[in-house]
Amino acid sequence: MKNYLLLILTLLFTSYSFTQVSTVKGRVLDSNGFALPGATIQASPSGKAAITDFDGFYTIVGIKGDQTIKVSYIGFETVEESVTVDSGATSTLDFTLETAVSELAEVVVSGFQSGIIKGLNKQKSDINVTNVVSADQIGKFPDDNVGDVIKRIAGVSMQGDQGEARNIVMRGLGPGQNSVTLNGDRVPSAEGDNRNVQLDLIPSAMIQSIEVNKTLTPDMEADAIGGSVNLITRSNPSGFRASATLAGGGQPVRDNGFNSNLSFVVGNEVSDKFSYSLAGTVQTKDYGSDNIEFEWNDPADWADDGAIGEMDIRRYDVKRTRRSLSLNLDYNIDDNNQLFLKTIYNHRDDWENRFRLRVGSIDMEDMTARIRRQTKGGISDGNNKGTRLEDQKTQKYSLGGDHLLGELKLDWKVSYSEASEDRPDERYVRYEQKDVPFSSLNISNPERPYFAWTGNAWNNPSDYRYRKTEQAFKTTNETNTSFSINLEKAYSDNDVWKIGFKFKDKTKMRDDIWYEYDNDLSNMDGVNYFDASIPDYLAGDTYQSGYFVTANTLGMLSLSGPEDPNFDSYVMDEFAGGNYDAEEQIAAFYAMIVDKLGDDVTLIAGARFESTSINYTGQVFDEEEDELPSDIGSVSGGNDYYNILPNLTLQWDVNDELNLNIAFTQSIARPSYYDLVPYEYSNSDDQELALGNPDLKSSLSTNFDFMGEWYFGGLSLLSFGYFSKDIKDWIYQYTTNNYTYAGVNGYELSQLRNGEKASVSGFELGFQTKFLKNFTFMGNYTSTDSSTNNVEGRDDVPLTGQVDDMYNLSLAFENKKFFVRASMNYASEALDELSGDAYEDRYYDEQTFVDVNANYKVNDNLSIFAEGKNLTNQPLRYYQGIQQRTMQIEYYNLSWTVGLKYDF
Repeated sequence: MKNYLLLILTLLFTSYSFTQVSTVKGRVLDSNGFALPGATIQASPSGKAAITDFDGFYTIVGIKGDQTIKVSYIGFETVEESVTVDSGATSTLDFTLETAVSELAEVVVSGFQSGIIKGLNKQKSDINVTNVVSADQIGKFPDDNVGDVIKRIAGVSMQGDQGEARNIVMRGLGPGQNSVTLNGDRVPSAEGDNRNVQLDLIPSAMIQSIEVNKTLTPDMEADAIGGSVNLITRSNPSGFRASATLAGGGQPVRDNGFNSNLSFVVGNEVSDKFSYSLAGTVQTKDYGSDNIEFEWNDPADWADDGAIGEMDIRRYDVKRTRRSLSLNLDYNIDDNNQLFLKTIYNHRDDWENRFRLRVGSIDMEDMTARIRRQTKGGISDGNNKGTRLEDQKTQKYSLGGDHLLGELKLDWKVSYSEASEDRPDERYVRYEQKDVPFSSLNISNPERPYFAWTGNAWNNPSDYRYRKTEQAFKTTNETNTSFSINLEKAYSDNDVWKIGFKFKDKTKMRDDIWYEYDNDLSNMDGVNYFDASIPDYLAGDTYQSGYFVTANTLGMLSLSGPEDPNFDSYVMDEFAGGNYDAEEQIAAFYAMIVDKLGDDVTLIAGARFESTSINYTGQVFDEEEDELPSDIGSVSGGNDYYNILPNLTLQWDVNDELNLNIAFTQSIARPSYYDLVPYEYSNSDDQELALGNPDLKSSLSTNFDFMGEWYFGGLSLLSFGYFSKDIKDWIYQYTTNNYTYAGVNGYELSQLRNGEKASVSGFELGFQTKFLKNFTFMGNYTSTDSSTNNVEGRDDVPLTGQVDDMYNLSLAFENKKFFVRASMNYASEALDELSGDAYEDRYYDEQTFVDVNANYKVNDNLSIFAEGKNLTNQPLRYYQGIQQRTMQIEYYNLSWTVGLKYDF
């Protein structure tokens, strides 16, 4: 890193020695002083052109003399201004654009309409296939986090957690096949076993715009087969701007549920040299979920063993708090040299209690079952109050610069980012009763099977005996330090070459420990207990869970680890084999040209080289033999490989309204961290074995994309796209019953391996328009198909996470004072986990979300808004084998919010 800093300082001190080249640069804003990204800048008679970036800035190098600069932007009047550029000088020319009333048929361009315009212009100007959502659009959806915003984009669906969108599925490919970047840099993951970025960790209020790149260019990180989501933090304003939002609401899944949201944004251009923006938010949610789960037996065994192997009734009580802060600083050394500092910090705490009734050991002949009642929580102190704390953080700090060295454009950036998850003092206490009689197991509706209990023995506290207490401490941490530099130079009027280098040094670790205690507690009726049943249980009145030990009773227990007099043992199978340390270094170099083939055709041609080096340390664990952490062995492994990824992208501007894009590209998806760990997890008695695989290769995808976009009528767009992906070395779960381990044959092995090939293809349709002066309709539909060969003895198995059908619909009304919008999001079912037999396969069921939100502008400064989300009470549902057999269904109920926003 010291060498990188030395290089940067050298560049800064030597930049003044370059011959000064005639240059025009500036910024394009709307009448309210907000940046207009994606504006087209054309200079005549030189014929040179540029596109404004996300902050509205542009630069045209190598023009001099008398020039006319024309700025065009969908929905705004085209503006022309003359400028005389002296030889070797830099001229600054800013533009303020006014709404094109004739195009927009007297629609007032504010709020939602303004957001559409910015997104369309940036999308139209990008040569690769993208979708762009601006801050104005983000603010007009009832979305607390960026995941809920992204799910409204064509070709994208989300996997949820506790009622919020968390993991992204893009063009039929699951979270591990896509990437999330923040200002162009990959975001580290707070989870222990994968590379997924928890999008519910980042509040939507912290983001200026979201760029979904469905095709990549050589200057983008290549680890994204499905696509890449780039989150762009707020830019600095051209003058003083400040706003504050205060909101409150509820989610009536629990009687005391209350949500609050406080956020602010402030920024200013203090002088010609310095500007800043500061944004912060605090969100709290008191809510929960109602959950039932089932494990289905092999239908061939139903006659003897019954249909259900296990059933859970669960109640979750959750309090979620998000805190986020971002600070951006820009400093102009002079007209040709600028420095920036971009920072963001996100912190989410989940305090959770879970009360789980589990029915198992089901005897269909004697009509009895075992019932276990487990309370999950944490220590009772001033912070946790008997709840389990999950503490997740992400933070990123970037220092960079943009420099014009003669005709050479140079930018560089040094970044540090970190993600972590801590679960300190997670606790469980379990009571159980055996041979509880039931009169029937009703599976007439396999979506809602249930037990009919005989008498009240199933819920009699005096019959439940103390079984055990458990305590866990869990820590995951990932760091990412990177340096990048890019050079760009024109070799003719509108043709440029660009080269760049990036180095990333990543570390990842997981360190969990799990204890078991025998606290010699009495039967449940001898401790504090309560009735966790909910009369209006959202999964159905049939599923009442009954009595449980209170969370405070569990939290007040004195548990101090192996030195505790009640310590019993380590729960080895919960953590042994799962801990690891990892290092990964990635060096990337790219070269590309952007060539104008005539006035209407633009070509990107180039390649990216990425070299990857990994080193992992994992654990060797035998479940039957190892009883202490000191018994666990250690094993190390590593791998080095490289990828050369060609890229060819072509854009044809048929006319001012019609764009056609074609792309032939290659991209990769690196294996998840834990899958590369050379761990060995075995059970010598049962001859079961799970192995990591440090030899896993990155999946390589050869991609073809076509997109046609027709921009018409100011705010209207009709688009069609087709895509196909041929994936080599895709990763799947391999199992065999005849593996030799430690000299013994016949082990049942489970291990991730590289498959032969897989394919994905599909198409997208999009349409949005304004009509009847104040109405806007937006809709998109995506169809995807995938197949794999020779997996678990089966052919044409879809890829995990692949969604066949997705669509989004929304209808909005807006005038000068009032805005209201209704929206719908649908995604069909998807394979979530492939098992050895088809009846065991786990599927993520289809889901439909309906939301509505409204805003009333009291005056130029004050607005009142209201939101309603998940109006149909859409649950999270998994099914096993066939759609009728529920594996898990979890309800969150609808939520509502009302609030005030004040612009200073």
